[in-house]
Amino acid sequence: MGFRERQDELEARRTALVTRLTSLGAAGQQHRGYNRALTLLNDTFRKAKLAQRLAILQAAAWLIGVLEKLTAIT
Repeated sequence: MGFRERQDELEARRTALVTRLTSLGAAGQQHRGYNRALTLLNDTFRKAKLAQRLAILQAAAWLIGVLEKLTAIT
């Protein structure tokens, strides 16, 4: 797999995570973790080297999972 394919795959994963995050709606946006997840998916992801981006997406996915559970409880 070449550089461009890996970059495209990571971008597709990032887009999917942004969609999951925004689907939380107003309830999810009230949590402080929401803005942190957005920062991970946008600023931190863009500034990171390709090798680091997968770890950033994994951290964002974990945080979004926590937010999904929190919004399901409330």
